[in-house]
Amino acid sequence: MHLLRLNETESRVVYFQVRLAGTDAQTTTKRRGVAIEEAGLDQDRRRLARPAPERKPSQGAKPPGAVASPPGHLAGLALVPRGYHGYYDCCLTKRGYSGVAVYSRTKPGGVSRGYGSREFDPEGRFLRADFGRLSVVSVYLPSGSSSEERQRAKFRFLGEFMPVLKKLKSSGREFVICGDWNIAHKEIDLENWRGNRKNSGFLPEERAWLTETFDEVGWVDVFRRVDPRAKQYTWWSNRGQAWAKNVGWRIDYQIATPGIAARAKKARIFKAQRFSDHAPLTIDYDSKL
Repeated sequence: MHLLRLNETESRVVYFQVRLAGTDAQTTTKRRGVAIEEAGLDQDRRRLARPAPERKPSQGAKPPGAVASPPGHLAGLALVPRGYHGYYDCCLTKRGYSGVAVYSRTKPGGVSRGYGSREFDPEGRFLRADFGRLSVVSVYLPSGSSSEERQRAKFRFLGEFMPVLKKLKSSGREFVICGDWNIAHKEIDLENWRGNRKNSGFLPEERAWLTETFDEVGWVDVFRRVDPRAKQYTWWSNRGQAWAKNVGWRIDYQIATPGIAARAKKARIFKAQRFSDHAPLTIDYDSKL
């Protein structure tokens, strides 16, 4: 869950990641401009299960892969908070497996999904919304923790996605890419780094990929630009006392082009209450849409 706030105005862009099935589902509610992620869509049906209004097809041209109304299995839920525009990229191959969304008070000039991958675009992992010269991308990198095959798939994704990052960086536009990147970059970014050096999410190859993203391609880890402190995590295992003891990982990032990254003023990880295994990340930018 990410909240981008631009100049403390109503021009807010909200990213949140959607898992749509079973107890892994996540949703959002708005309180004083703060997006809150809650685990378990079924638990929230009393609040969300109201008929969604019919949506007429939008008029005018859309970019290839543009997202209009929610897909069929979302149509029965009014998932867009009042006053926001909502867009989705959901998994087409396995219902509820993955997906991303963008909410914004300002209607984007264009919305597109996918980055051109035959393997990963059907999994709902990339959603882009354009606002003038600023683009906000909601991204969800694969996890490799469940099996060796999924780790191989994660490496394939990283191999495909690096040229995409290079192309976006050189486009001349400002970008903020928000999401669960499923990689802790440095030792400071997870509590038990020594014991996780051979585990997915902290493998040398994964960390080197992020280092290339920042140091060679020129993207900025916005949270670290604003907050260099240790023990700042965004994900905790549901096992044991990981949350209570703050045995976590920082695997959720807002990664941006240098221009907009330089305007980041404040970052917060909301931990006053636990809503899922991830905590919401908010970054304020001194910029307008």
